[in-house]
Amino acid sequence: MLKYFYMNIQPSPQLIQIFKEFQRNEITESQIYLNLAKTEKLEANRDVLKKIASEEKEHYEFWKKYTKEDVKPNKRKIFFFVWIARILGLTFGIKLMEKGENKAQIKYATVLTDVPETQRIIDDEDAHEQKLINLIHEEKLNYVGSIVLGLNDALVELTGALAGLSFGLQNTKLIAFAGLITGIAAGFSMAAAEYLSQKHEEAEHPFKSALYTGLAYFATVAILIMPYLILSNYLICIAITIILALLIILFFNYYISVAKDLPFKKRFAEMALISLGVSAITFGVSVLIKKYFGINL
Repeated sequence: MLKYFYMNIQPSPQLIQIFKEFQRNEITESQIYLNLAKTEKLEANRDVLKKIASEEKEHYEFWKKYTKEDVKPNKRKIFFFVWIARILGLTFGIKLMEKGENKAQIKYATVLTDVPETQRIIDDEDAHEQKLINLIHEEKLNYVGSIVLGLNDALVELTGALAGLSFGLQNTKLIAFAGLITGIAAGFSMAAAEYLSQKHEEAEHPFKSALYTGLAYFATVAILIMPYLILSNYLICIAITIILALLIILFFNYYISVAKDLPFKKRFAEMALISLGVSAITFGVSVLIKKYFGINL
């Protein structure tokens, strides 16, 4: 357990309010970690969460020495981050919360002159908690490469195929049918290719890699084809499909940037340009083929 030394100072009313805000943040995050620990299945992860919760509670007690008051946690924040972690994964939820905590550290720096011991808490937040977070094991993050493969291929192949089919067929039901057949066949093909690739590299779980690739591919196919199953105007459908593709790219890259500490803007721009570029080229090719062969459907 970390030891903190308290200076015998008389904080101003303004400082007391700042310290109470620090208290509230620390007890809120302590409660979040404890709630997550209760639902975590892996014992190693539970231990990590309990350790972080204990340390946050210790920070709370540090500030309480100055405020002489108890402060209630932010229940809305607890609810939000607990459910984000449950839906999008433990690592994502915790690291998203830690990003918010970085802003709190900037506020900590403003009271260093009054309470120099605050530097111990800043250092602790920077080093110790990050070390604990990195110990958390979450299976799906081990298969990010397989998910990226399925997601990226589905976005590039299907947006391109739908762009070409939209101009070539100009019938949303036919486009949806052709797109589904294309997507299902390509999804199984990608999953099989990933399985053989992982097995050739003697990966520990080639079937799981293939499963994640296939599921990512099929989920993307379902989302991109949805407009064609609902609407009748093929031009509106392709516009919505492109928007959905961009939203998928945006969400997935943001998720990975938070969970894996990777750059967001460059990855998003690269993936978006490739997907949109392939769609534009395929649309242009379909126009030329239809005009050259005189096909009218």
